[in-house]
Order: sequence, then C-alpha cells, then structure tokens
Amino acid sequence: MIQGSFGDDYALLFEIELIAEDGLELPIDVMLDTGFSGWLAINEQDLQGLGWVYVQTRVLRE
Repeated sequence: MIQGSFGDDYALLFEIELIAEDGLELPIDVMLDTGFSGWLAINEQDLQGLGWVYVQTRVLRE
C-alpha cells in the first residue's frame, strides 16, 4: 500500500524510489498527477546522474 500526504493546495504527495544505473535507490517525494500521460518529467541533469537512457521528448503544453 502506498501512503501519502497532502501538501500545498491539497496536492497529494507520496514517496517513490528511482533506481540508478548502478543500482543505487534514491527515494524522492512526488506529486500525484491525475492527468498522467505515461511520461516521466525529469530534469536533464537528474537523468544523466541516474545513468538513464534518454528516449525522446514529448511536448505536453505549448
């Protein structure tokens, strides 16, 4: 079961773990997006730091 909490403006926050290329598990707090599109928004430096492979960019809002 996932446990979460409410943040500013009643945003639902919960913890997940990102797993780096070397197996290091990094716990982070995330906000539940009820309009989830299947895409992960992540900063480029975090992507590189985790050693993840960049696949593509998708413009969600113009």
